[in-house]
Amino acid sequence: MNSRHAPPPRPTEPVPAATGVISSWDLSVGVDGPGTRFVVFTSGCSLRCLYCQNPETWHMRDGRPVTTEEVMAEIGRYQRFITVAGGGVTISGGEPLLQPRFTADLLRRCRDSGLHTALDTSGLLGGRATDAMLADTDLVLLDIKSYDAVTYRRLTGGPLQPTLRFARRLADLGRPTWIRFVLVPGVTDDLEDVDGLARFVASLDNVERVDVLPFHRMATDKYRRLGLRFPLADTSPPDEELLARVHDRFHRHGVATT
Repeated sequence: MNSRHAPPPRPTEPVPAATGVISSWDLSVGVDGPGTRFVVFTSGCSLRCLYCQNPETWHMRDGRPVTTEEVMAEIGRYQRFITVAGGGVTISGGEPLLQPRFTADLLRRCRDSGLHTALDTSGLLGGRATDAMLADTDLVLLDIKSYDAVTYRRLTGGPLQPTLRFARRLADLGRPTWIRFVLVPGVTDDLEDVDGLARFVASLDNVERVDVLPFHRMATDKYRRLGLRFPLADTSPPDEELLARVHDRFHRHGVATT
């Protein structure tokens, strides 16, 4: 094994459980990593994506404090099921890297329990992910919401470059990665921008695939219940023709898509 990819040594003394804040947990199939996943939704996010489907996770104050031991006890109830189903544990949000110690401890405990681990992140706070944390991460689900910096800022309220730097770092570390790209008509459907993202992804030899996710409005009622306005309530999902054109752009650069 190349020494740069070798995980750091484990501490010899037991590490106290970390405390974090989560919004909820759920079981999913085929969306948050391979197989059936136990998904932990952490609370808190620095971005405000126009199409966000989980506005209840934006603020840490709206979540509930837990220790990693408590989460592992809940996971333990489903461990045999998710293992037999070829799944594992995904830490999502919100943004898990807002709580790096909690996220790192949970990933480590899951990995030590023989569970496949996945980290779902925007990459904005990739600098908070230590090499040790990433060594405990079997798969990174990295959201690259647009390859155009102006569109990215309009869509998320944040900068694009930290995500691209994190993507390069993951490639340097050889960490398996799935890129997730949400296709929103009139927002992220510019084919030149898609070409730019496809070229960038093609330069990363650790990326296994790009998930082209059609925008949908299923969170509209959730926004209404929270007293929030869904910014894209009047935007229609992409049609099959647009989806096919976007998939084709990735394929032209040798990038596999789902």
